Amino acid sequence: MYRLLIEKLLEWKDDAHKRPLILKGITQCGKTSLLKEFGAKYYKDVLYFDFEEDKHLIDLFDQNHDPRRILKDISLLKGVDINPDSTLIILDEIQSCPSALDSLEHLNEITPKFHIAAAGDFFDSTLPKADILTLFPMNFFEFLHAHNSMLAMHLSESSFQDDALKTFSSQLEELFRDYQIIGGMPEVVQCWIDTKSIEQVDKLQSRIINGFESDFAKHAPSSMFPKLSAIWDAVPAQLAKINRKFVFSKVKKSWRAKDLEDSLYWLVRAGFVYKVEHIEKPDFPLSGHVDHSHFKLYMCDVGLLRRTAKIPPHIILDKSGNFKEIKGAIIENIVCSELKRIYEDEIFYWSAENPGRAEVEFIIQDGSDIIPVVAKPGSASRTRSLTQYSVKFSPKKSVLTSMDNDKPDVLPLYAFWNLTQWLNHRYNQKTEKENSSLPPFIDVK
Repeated sequence: MYRLLIEKLLEWKDDAHKRPLILKGITQCGKTSLLKEFGAKYYKDVLYFDFEEDKHLIDLFDQNHDPRRILKDISLLKGVDINPDSTLIILDEIQSCPSALDSLEHLNEITPKFHIAAAGDFFDSTLPKADILTLFPMNFFEFLHAHNSMLAMHLSESSFQDDALKTFSSQLEELFRDYQIIGGMPEVVQCWIDTKSIEQVDKLQSRIINGFESDFAKHAPSSMFPKLSAIWDAVPAQLAKINRKFVFSKVKKSWRAKDLEDSLYWLVRAGFVYKVEHIEKPDFPLSGHVDHSHFKLYMCDVGLLRRTAKIPPHIILDKSGNFKEIKGAIIENIVCSELKRIYEDEIFYWSAENPGRAEVEFIIQDGSDIIPVVAKPGSASRTRSLTQYSVKFSPKKSVLTSMDNDKPDVLPLYAFWNLTQWLNHRYNQKTEKENSSLPPFIDVK
């Protein structure tokens, strides 16, 4: 399956000053498959090592951190010479071997000559000097590419000036509804492509969720386990509320914030949930205006959100105005996940102080711009919240994303993956129009 991160892997491959690469990501998001595919396509030889499967590897790295000895031993282990220019070394599940993780510091001394990529999750310590990339579950573009690669590539090569999105809107809307049900876990996407069986998809999603809970028990402190599971299970119900705000006391009445904060931090750090905190004022630095007592939690994958909440597919497919809150939560989860993939930074939200207050779902920082992002599940060419925010703060840029595809100021939800290009197109175009309306410059001497 095509993954957008392959482009960054190619940049790493060609970087004369590269360091060992660490590819992070939640369990089963496709790290191993991506690195193997990358190696098979762009290298002559791939030496693959899995610390979970081969415990003898741990002994090899436990001896010492001499990089030349390590490279010699792994070459002997595979019976293949390591060519610095054409061999990719993959160290999978590296978090299972702390000494291997530490050795990356020393391998860094010779890495520009060698191509060493590690993959893992649940890192307990500060990562060594390395080039770090994060792989997320598949976004809608990757989901689309898996179903119709020609259409996906056509859309990626087109600009917002042509009518590609409108021409294929029916097909894109249908696939986007499927994406809300299936989500982006690669194995689930492949299952859907192969079988078109929602029953099989549900079973596989349930198995992945159970696997997550096993990971909680395996990698987190034992005292945290019941709290981790309780927070994870509470996310869908709390997202389905009108204000989406996560309330610790709703997880379990006897647990207070101080009882759950460490467990929540673990889930956020491991990438299972995304935390979106409330800001009182969208100003620099955003972190200086955070109200830490109010926040929302979104899941790492919209398909797993649907399955955890036990939402039947017909609710997603329903085109009436029913099920408004849960549909809104699902769309927000997709938009939040995409913002994490694009910016890999903190995301915030804003709400007005007055009762029945306006709320902007997401606030992001893009360079020198603080951008409000409003996401609506149906048709919406304007919103009271964004209007109120704009009157109060006069943002240079703003984003409204909905299912509308014929409004120049609305980014269609199925094109949200192309947010950065849309922002450039919309605001560069505005600047050109404003400049063209200015009177000609007269040089008076």
